[in-house]
Amino acid sequence: MTATLKNDRFLKALLREPVDRTPVWMMRQAGRYLPEYRATRAQAGDFLSLCKNAELACEVTLQPLERYELDAAILFSDILTIPDAMGLGLYFETGEGPRFRKTIRSQADVEAIPPFSATDDLSYVMNAVSTIRNALNGRVPLIGFSGSPWTLATYMVEGGSSKDFRTIKGLMYAEPETLHALLERLADAVTDYLNAQIEAGAQAVQIFDTWGGVLSPACYQAFSLTYMQKIVSGLKREHEGRRVPVILFTKNGGQWLERMAEAGSDALGLDWTTDIAAARQRVGDRVALQGNLDPAIMCTSESVVRREATVILEAFGKAPGHVFNLGHGITPDAKPELAKVLVDTVHEVSARIRNS
Repeated sequence: MTATLKNDRFLKALLREPVDRTPVWMMRQAGRYLPEYRATRAQAGDFLSLCKNAELACEVTLQPLERYELDAAILFSDILTIPDAMGLGLYFETGEGPRFRKTIRSQADVEAIPPFSATDDLSYVMNAVSTIRNALNGRVPLIGFSGSPWTLATYMVEGGSSKDFRTIKGLMYAEPETLHALLERLADAVTDYLNAQIEAGAQAVQIFDTWGGVLSPACYQAFSLTYMQKIVSGLKREHEGRRVPVILFTKNGGQWLERMAEAGSDALGLDWTTDIAAARQRVGDRVALQGNLDPAIMCTSESVVRREATVILEAFGKAPGHVFNLGHGITPDAKPELAKVLVDTVHEVSARIRNS
Protein backbone atom coordinates (compact mmCIF):
# COMPACT_ATOMS: atom_id res chain seq x y z
CA MET A 1 0.00 0.00 0.00
CA THR A 2 2.87 2.39 0.76
CA ALA A 3 5.09 1.62 -2.25
CA THR A 4 6.84 4.72 -3.58
CA LEU A 5 4.93 6.19 -6.49
CA LYS A 6 7.13 5.88 -9.57
CA ASN A 7 4.96 8.06 -11.85
CA ASP A 8 3.10 10.88 -10.11
CA ARG A 9 2.64 13.31 -13.01
CA PHE A 10 -1.13 12.68 -12.95
CA LEU A 11 -1.41 13.78 -9.31
CA LYS A 12 0.92 16.72 -9.91
CA ALA A 13 -1.08 17.91 -12.92
CA LEU A 14 -4.32 17.81 -10.94
CA LEU A 15 -2.67 20.12 -8.40
CA ARG A 16 -1.41 22.39 -11.22
CA GLU A 17 2.21 21.54 -10.49
CA PRO A 18 4.78 21.39 -13.33
CA VAL A 19 5.22 18.06 -15.13
CA ASP A 20 7.56 16.92 -17.89
CA ARG A 21 4.67 15.92 -20.17
CA THR A 22 0.88 15.90 -20.01
CA PRO A 23 -0.46 12.84 -18.19
CA VAL A 24 -3.16 10.81 -19.92
CA TRP A 25 -5.75 8.22 -18.95
CA MET A 26 -9.09 7.33 -20.54
CA MET A 27 -12.51 7.01 -18.98
CA ARG A 28 -13.58 3.34 -19.34
CA GLN A 29 -10.01 2.46 -20.28
CA ALA A 30 -10.70 -1.05 -18.96
CA GLY A 31 -13.60 -2.06 -21.16
CA ARG A 32 -15.21 -3.88 -24.03
CA TYR A 33 -12.93 -2.45 -26.73
CA LEU A 34 -10.18 -4.73 -25.38
CA PRO A 35 -10.38 -8.44 -26.29
CA GLU A 36 -8.66 -9.42 -23.04
CA TYR A 37 -11.39 -7.60 -21.09
CA ARG A 38 -14.11 -9.47 -22.95
CA ALA A 39 -12.37 -12.75 -22.12
CA THR A 40 -12.14 -11.94 -18.41
CA ARG A 41 -15.76 -10.80 -18.32
CA ALA A 42 -16.80 -14.08 -19.93
CA GLN A 43 -14.78 -15.91 -17.28
CA ALA A 44 -16.61 -13.97 -14.53
CA GLY A 45 -20.02 -14.85 -16.02
CA ASP A 46 -21.53 -11.37 -16.04
CA PHE A 47 -20.66 -7.74 -15.39
CA LEU A 48 -21.71 -7.58 -11.73
CA SER A 49 -19.86 -10.78 -10.92
CA LEU A 50 -16.76 -9.23 -12.46
CA CYS A 51 -17.16 -6.11 -10.30
CA LYS A 52 -17.58 -8.20 -7.14
CA ASN A 53 -14.53 -10.41 -7.70
CA ALA A 54 -11.52 -8.46 -6.41
CA GLU A 55 -8.95 -10.52 -8.31
CA LEU A 56 -10.77 -10.26 -11.63
CA ALA A 57 -11.56 -6.55 -11.09
CA CYS A 58 -7.84 -6.05 -10.48
CA GLU A 59 -6.99 -8.02 -13.61
CA VAL A 60 -9.15 -5.89 -15.89
CA THR A 61 -8.01 -2.65 -14.21
CA LEU A 62 -4.41 -3.50 -15.09
CA GLN A 63 -5.08 -4.75 -18.62
CA PRO A 64 -4.88 -1.33 -20.35
CA LEU A 65 -1.68 -0.51 -18.45
CA GLU A 66 -0.06 -3.58 -19.98
CA ARG A 67 -0.86 -2.24 -23.47
CA TYR A 68 -0.40 1.52 -23.04
CA GLU A 69 1.83 3.91 -21.08
CA LEU A 70 -1.09 5.40 -19.18
CA ASP A 71 -0.41 7.70 -16.24
CA ALA A 72 -3.20 6.44 -13.99
CA ALA A 73 -5.34 3.38 -13.31
CA ILE A 74 -9.01 3.66 -12.43
CA LEU A 75 -10.90 1.26 -10.21
CA PHE A 76 -13.01 -1.18 -12.21
CA SER A 77 -16.52 -0.89 -10.80
CA ASP A 78 -19.87 0.67 -11.67
CA ILE A 79 -21.49 3.97 -10.71
CA LEU A 80 -24.65 2.15 -9.52
CA THR A 81 -23.09 0.22 -6.65
CA ILE A 82 -24.62 2.57 -4.04
CA PRO A 83 -28.27 2.22 -5.20
CA ASP A 84 -27.74 -1.53 -5.44
CA ALA A 85 -26.44 -1.59 -1.85
CA MET A 86 -29.54 0.39 -0.84
CA GLY A 87 -31.69 -2.57 -1.86
CA LEU A 88 -32.98 -1.47 -5.27
CA GLY A 89 -31.87 -4.67 -6.99
CA LEU A 90 -29.49 -3.78 -9.82
CA TYR A 91 -29.45 -6.00 -12.89
CA PHE A 92 -28.42 -5.62 -16.52
CA GLU A 93 -30.60 -6.32 -19.55
CA THR A 94 -28.69 -7.23 -22.70
CA GLY A 95 -28.83 -4.23 -24.99
CA GLU A 96 -30.87 -2.24 -22.46
CA GLY A 97 -28.29 -1.24 -19.87
CA PRO A 98 -28.80 -1.12 -16.10
CA ARG A 99 -32.19 -1.72 -14.50
CA PHE A 100 -33.54 -1.65 -10.94
CA ARG A 101 -36.22 -3.96 -9.56
CA LYS A 102 -37.37 -1.20 -7.17
CA THR A 103 -37.72 2.54 -7.78
CA ILE A 104 -37.88 5.64 -5.58
CA ARG A 105 -40.95 7.70 -6.36
CA SER A 106 -42.21 9.10 -3.02
CA GLN A 107 -41.16 10.43 0.37
CA ALA A 108 -42.11 7.06 1.85
CA ASP A 109 -39.76 5.34 -0.62
CA VAL A 110 -36.94 7.64 0.46
CA GLU A 111 -37.60 6.99 4.12
CA ALA A 112 -37.61 3.24 3.49
CA ILE A 113 -34.02 3.30 2.16
CA PRO A 114 -31.93 1.35 4.69
CA PRO A 115 -28.90 2.88 6.42
CA PHE A 116 -25.78 2.76 4.26
CA SER A 117 -22.20 1.96 5.26
CA ALA A 118 -19.64 1.84 2.47
CA THR A 119 -17.22 -0.40 4.35
CA ASP A 120 -19.97 -2.88 5.26
CA ASP A 121 -22.34 -2.72 2.27
CA LEU A 122 -19.72 -2.31 -0.44
CA SER A 123 -16.82 -4.24 1.07
CA TYR A 124 -16.20 -5.88 -2.32
CA VAL A 125 -15.35 -2.46 -3.78
CA MET A 126 -12.86 -1.74 -0.98
CA ASN A 127 -11.35 -5.20 -1.47
CA ALA A 128 -10.91 -4.38 -5.15
CA VAL A 129 -9.31 -1.00 -4.37
CA SER A 130 -6.76 -2.49 -1.96
CA THR A 131 -6.04 -5.42 -4.28
CA ILE A 132 -5.46 -3.12 -7.27
CA ARG A 133 -3.36 -0.69 -5.25
CA ASN A 134 -1.11 -3.48 -4.03
CA ALA A 135 -0.80 -4.94 -7.53
CA LEU A 136 0.17 -1.54 -8.96
CA ASN A 137 3.06 -1.39 -6.49
CA GLY A 138 3.57 2.34 -7.12
CA ARG A 139 3.52 2.04 -10.92
CA VAL A 140 0.88 4.79 -11.37
CA PRO A 141 -1.77 6.33 -9.10
CA LEU A 142 -5.14 4.66 -8.59
CA ILE A 143 -8.34 6.65 -9.16
CA GLY A 144 -11.50 5.92 -7.19
CA PHE A 145 -14.90 7.21 -8.25
CA SER A 146 -18.61 7.53 -7.69
CA GLY A 147 -21.64 8.74 -9.56
CA SER A 148 -22.99 12.12 -8.44
CA PRO A 149 -26.16 12.21 -6.32
CA TRP A 150 -28.20 13.61 -9.22
CA THR A 151 -26.94 10.97 -11.64
CA LEU A 152 -27.58 8.14 -9.16
CA ALA A 153 -31.04 9.55 -8.47
CA THR A 154 -31.96 9.50 -12.16
CA TYR A 155 -31.49 5.73 -12.27
CA MET A 156 -33.21 5.20 -8.92
CA VAL A 157 -36.30 7.18 -9.90
CA GLU A 158 -36.51 6.19 -13.56
CA GLY A 159 -35.69 2.55 -12.81
CA GLY A 160 -32.83 2.54 -15.34
CA SER A 161 -31.51 4.57 -18.24
CA SER A 162 -33.72 7.29 -19.69
CA LYS A 163 -33.87 9.38 -22.84
CA ASP A 164 -36.01 12.23 -21.52
CA PHE A 165 -35.80 11.92 -17.68
CA ARG A 166 -39.52 12.58 -17.56
CA THR A 167 -40.17 10.81 -14.25
CA ILE A 168 -37.38 12.38 -12.20
CA LYS A 169 -37.99 15.82 -13.69
CA GLY A 170 -41.66 15.47 -12.84
CA LEU A 171 -40.67 14.69 -9.26
CA MET A 172 -38.19 17.56 -9.24
CA TYR A 173 -40.76 20.14 -10.31
CA ALA A 174 -43.83 18.76 -8.50
CA GLU A 175 -42.27 17.45 -5.28
CA PRO A 176 -38.85 19.06 -4.92
CA GLU A 177 -38.70 18.30 -1.21
CA THR A 178 -38.88 14.55 -1.94
CA LEU A 179 -36.04 14.73 -4.42
CA HIS A 180 -33.96 16.87 -2.07
CA ALA A 181 -34.45 14.26 0.65
CA LEU A 182 -33.17 11.56 -1.71
CA LEU A 183 -30.22 13.68 -2.83
CA GLU A 184 -29.27 14.38 0.79
CA ARG A 185 -29.16 10.65 1.50
CA LEU A 186 -27.10 10.07 -1.61
CA ALA A 187 -24.66 12.90 -0.86
CA ASP A 188 -23.94 11.38 2.55
CA ALA A 189 -23.55 7.94 0.98
CA VAL A 190 -21.20 9.14 -1.77
CA THR A 191 -19.05 11.00 0.77
CA ASP A 192 -18.78 7.85 2.88
CA TYR A 193 -18.10 5.74 -0.22
CA LEU A 194 -15.31 7.93 -1.59
CA ASN A 195 -13.67 8.32 1.81
CA ALA A 196 -13.71 4.53 2.20
CA GLN A 197 -12.05 4.19 -1.21
CA ILE A 198 -9.38 6.69 -0.15
CA GLU A 199 -8.76 4.73 3.05
CA ALA A 200 -8.51 1.54 0.98
CA GLY A 201 -5.88 3.08 -1.31
CA ALA A 202 -7.42 5.40 -3.93
CA GLN A 203 -5.02 8.30 -4.53
CA ALA A 204 -7.46 10.57 -6.41
CA VAL A 205 -11.24 10.46 -6.83
CA GLN A 206 -13.64 11.52 -9.57
CA ILE A 207 -17.34 12.32 -9.27
CA PHE A 208 -19.18 11.41 -12.47
CA ASP A 209 -22.17 13.70 -12.99
CA THR A 210 -23.18 11.98 -16.20
CA TRP A 211 -26.67 13.49 -16.40
CA GLY A 212 -26.19 16.94 -14.86
CA GLY A 213 -26.20 18.43 -18.35
CA VAL A 214 -29.89 17.62 -18.88
CA LEU A 215 -30.86 20.23 -16.27
CA SER A 216 -31.68 23.93 -16.58
CA PRO A 217 -29.10 26.30 -15.03
CA ALA A 218 -31.18 26.87 -11.88
CA CYS A 219 -31.94 23.18 -11.46
CA TYR A 220 -28.32 22.20 -12.05
CA GLN A 221 -27.27 24.45 -9.19
CA ALA A 222 -30.03 23.30 -6.85
CA PHE A 223 -30.21 19.58 -7.61
CA SER A 224 -26.70 18.65 -8.78
CA LEU A 225 -23.88 21.06 -8.01
CA THR A 226 -25.02 21.85 -4.47
CA TYR A 227 -24.77 18.19 -3.53
CA MET A 228 -21.43 17.66 -5.25
CA GLN A 229 -20.10 20.66 -3.35
CA LYS A 230 -21.34 19.09 -0.12
CA ILE A 231 -19.50 15.87 -0.98
CA VAL A 232 -16.25 17.67 -1.81
CA SER A 233 -16.37 19.53 1.51
CA GLY A 234 -16.69 16.21 3.35
CA LEU A 235 -13.92 14.30 1.60
CA LYS A 236 -10.61 13.26 3.10
CA ARG A 237 -8.14 15.42 1.17
CA GLU A 238 -4.87 14.17 2.68
CA HIS A 239 -3.81 10.53 2.95
CA GLU A 240 -0.48 8.72 3.15
CA GLY A 241 1.32 12.03 3.38
CA ARG A 242 0.03 13.65 0.21
CA ARG A 243 -2.98 15.48 -1.22
CA VAL A 244 -5.86 13.40 -2.59
CA PRO A 245 -7.12 15.39 -5.60
CA VAL A 246 -10.82 15.52 -6.49
CA ILE A 247 -12.15 15.79 -10.06
CA LEU A 248 -15.71 16.91 -10.87
CA PHE A 249 -17.07 15.90 -14.26
CA THR A 250 -20.47 17.04 -15.53
CA LYS A 251 -21.16 15.83 -19.04
CA ASN A 252 -22.55 18.73 -21.11
CA GLY A 253 -21.75 21.04 -18.20
CA GLY A 254 -19.45 23.46 -20.03
CA GLN A 255 -21.81 26.39 -19.53
CA TRP A 256 -21.36 26.11 -15.74
CA LEU A 257 -17.57 25.91 -15.45
CA GLU A 258 -17.28 29.06 -13.35
CA ARG A 259 -19.79 27.71 -10.82
CA MET A 260 -18.14 24.31 -10.82
CA ALA A 261 -14.73 25.88 -10.21
CA GLU A 262 -16.10 27.31 -6.96
CA ALA A 263 -17.23 23.90 -5.65
CA GLY A 264 -13.88 23.11 -4.03
CA SER A 265 -12.52 20.39 -6.32
CA ASP A 266 -8.97 20.37 -7.65
CA ALA A 267 -9.95 19.72 -11.27
CA LEU A 268 -12.88 19.82 -13.68
CA GLY A 269 -13.51 17.29 -16.42
CA LEU A 270 -14.56 18.64 -19.83
CA ASP A 271 -16.47 16.88 -22.55
CA TRP A 272 -15.76 17.58 -26.23
CA THR A 273 -18.45 20.28 -26.56
CA THR A 274 -16.29 22.79 -24.66
CA ASP A 275 -13.21 24.47 -26.11
CA ILE A 276 -10.37 23.79 -23.70
CA ALA A 277 -8.57 27.08 -24.39
CA ALA A 278 -11.73 29.03 -23.62
CA ALA A 279 -12.35 26.88 -20.54
CA ARG A 280 -8.88 27.64 -19.25
CA GLN A 281 -9.46 31.37 -19.69
CA ARG A 282 -12.77 31.11 -17.83
CA VAL A 283 -11.50 29.21 -14.78
CA GLY A 284 -8.01 30.71 -14.66
CA ASP A 285 -5.74 28.97 -12.18
CA ARG A 286 -8.52 27.96 -9.79
CA VAL A 287 -8.66 24.36 -11.03
CA ALA A 288 -6.89 21.97 -13.35
CA LEU A 289 -8.72 20.76 -16.44
CA GLN A 290 -9.17 17.20 -17.68
CA GLY A 291 -10.18 16.29 -21.21
CA ASN A 292 -11.42 16.43 -23.83
CA LEU A 293 -11.11 14.39 -27.03
CA ASP A 294 -14.33 13.22 -28.68
CA PRO A 295 -14.46 9.42 -28.09
CA ALA A 296 -15.70 8.93 -31.67
CA ILE A 297 -12.19 9.84 -32.84
CA MET A 298 -10.98 6.53 -31.39
CA CYS A 299 -12.85 4.79 -34.21
CA THR A 300 -11.11 6.68 -37.04
CA SER A 301 -7.43 6.53 -38.04
CA GLU A 302 -3.94 7.17 -36.69
CA SER A 303 -3.60 10.48 -38.52
CA VAL A 304 -6.93 11.78 -37.19
CA VAL A 305 -6.07 10.79 -33.62
CA ARG A 306 -2.69 12.51 -33.82
CA ARG A 307 -4.17 15.64 -35.40
CA GLU A 308 -7.04 16.05 -32.95
CA ALA A 309 -4.97 15.27 -29.86
CA THR A 310 -2.40 17.83 -30.97
CA VAL A 311 -5.12 20.47 -31.43
CA ILE A 312 -6.20 20.02 -27.80
CA LEU A 313 -2.66 20.04 -26.43
CA GLU A 314 -1.73 23.19 -28.35
CA ALA A 315 -4.98 24.87 -27.30
CA PHE A 316 -4.18 24.27 -23.63
CA GLY A 317 -0.57 25.33 -24.01
CA LYS A 318 2.43 25.10 -21.70
CA ALA A 319 0.76 26.00 -18.44
CA PRO A 320 0.51 23.35 -15.72
CA GLY A 321 -2.85 21.81 -14.86
CA HIS A 322 -3.89 19.64 -17.81
CA VAL A 323 -4.75 15.93 -17.68
CA PHE A 324 -5.50 14.56 -21.14
CA ASN A 325 -8.59 12.38 -21.39
CA LEU A 326 -11.52 11.66 -23.62
CA GLY A 327 -14.63 13.81 -23.26
CA HIS A 328 -16.51 10.72 -22.04
CA GLY A 329 -15.87 6.98 -21.90
CA ILE A 330 -14.10 5.09 -24.67
CA THR A 331 -16.70 3.20 -26.70
CA PRO A 332 -16.82 -0.58 -27.30
CA ASP A 333 -16.14 -0.13 -31.02
CA ALA A 334 -12.94 1.90 -30.47
CA LYS A 335 -9.81 0.51 -32.13
CA PRO A 336 -7.33 -0.71 -29.47
CA GLU A 337 -4.35 0.27 -31.62
CA LEU A 338 -5.56 3.87 -31.68
CA ALA A 339 -5.44 4.06 -27.89
CA LYS A 340 -1.70 3.47 -28.13
CA VAL A 341 -1.44 6.15 -30.81
CA LEU A 342 -3.30 8.56 -28.54
CA VAL A 343 -1.20 7.92 -25.43
CA ASP A 344 2.07 8.12 -27.34
CA THR A 345 0.98 11.29 -29.17
CA VAL A 346 -0.03 13.05 -25.95
CA HIS A 347 3.31 12.29 -24.32
CA GLU A 348 5.42 13.20 -27.36
CA VAL A 349 3.58 16.37 -28.39
CA SER A 350 3.18 17.72 -24.86
CA ALA A 351 6.89 17.24 -24.15
CA ARG A 352 7.66 19.14 -27.34
CA ILE A 353 5.29 21.98 -26.41
CA ARG A 354 6.92 22.32 -22.99
CA ASN A 355 10.38 22.47 -24.51
CA SER A 356 9.47 24.93 -27.27
